[in-house]
Amino acid sequence: MRRYGLGLVLIVLPLLLALLGPLVAGEPGPRGVSFTAGGAGHWLGTDFTGRDVWRQVLLGGRSVVLVAVTATVLAHLIAVPLALAAALTGRAWLEELLLRPLDVLIAVPALLLVLLVATALEPGPVGLAVLVGVAAVPDAARVVHAAAVAAASRPVVEALRLHGESWARIAFGQVARTIRRTLAADAGTRLIGALYLVATAAFLGVGVQPDAADWAVMVDRNRPGLFLQPWAVVVPALLVAALSTGTNLLFDAAQYRSATTGRKAAA
Repeated sequence: MRRYGLGLVLIVLPLLLALLGPLVAGEPGPRGVSFTAGGAGHWLGTDFTGRDVWRQVLLGGRSVVLVAVTATVLAHLIAVPLALAAALTGRAWLEELLLRPLDVLIAVPALLLVLLVATALEPGPVGLAVLVGVAAVPDAARVVHAAAVAAASRPVVEALRLHGESWARIAFGQVARTIRRTLAADAGTRLIGALYLVATAAFLGVGVQPDAADWAVMVDRNRPGLFLQPWAVVVPALLVAALSTGTNLLFDAAQYRSATTGRKAAA
C-alpha cells in the first residue's frame, strides 16, 4: 500500500537514530566555535555551545521517542479500564461519576496542563511522560467509551452476563476485543499527540535540561544561529516531523488493511 510504504520510509531513519544513535555516538570531542558550518570533524557543523551537531542528533531522539511511547501506554492503561467500566456499569449515576471529571480536564488544553503542573514539580523525563500520559487520558477515555457503549449493548454481552461471567472477561475478553480497531486507531492518535506535546514541552524547556541532547531542545536553542548554521535546527525538526507523519501513515494503513480484511471475511 502506498501509505504504508511512505510511512515506513519516513519512520525508519528517526527510529534508527533514536534507538541506535546513542550506541554509535562515541565520546564527545573537543568543542569548537559556536554555529560553524560543516567541515572537518564536524560534518554537520557545531551548535550553540560548539558541540558537534551530528553527535547531538544521534543522542537526541531516544528521549523524545521513549517519553512519547511511555506516555501513550500510560494513557491507555488508565483510559481503557475507566472507559470500559463506565460503559458496562449499567448505572447512569456511576457512569456520570466516572466520566464527568474528565470533562473538566478536557476543558484545559493539554499543553497548558503540562506547563502548569511542571512549573510546580519541575519534572524530569519520567515526570514529563506521566504528565503527558495523564493529559491524554480524557480524550482517550471519551473515544474508547463511545465505542464501548455500542459494543456493550450487543446480545453476546448480555448472554455472558446471564452466564455469570466475570466483569474482566466481559470487558477485556469481549468488549475490548470488539473495539480493537478503535483502540488501535486511538493509540496512533495518542502517540502522535504525545510526540508533539513532548517535543513542544522540551522546546519550552519543560522536563529536560536547557542544554540536553534532545531534538526539540536542539531546535529551540539553536534558533539564534539559524542563518549561520541551519543544520542544527533543520535536521532535528525534520526528524520529529518525519517520525510523527510516518507514525500517522502507518496507523492509517494498518486500519485500512484491517477494515479491508474484515469486509472480505464477511463477504
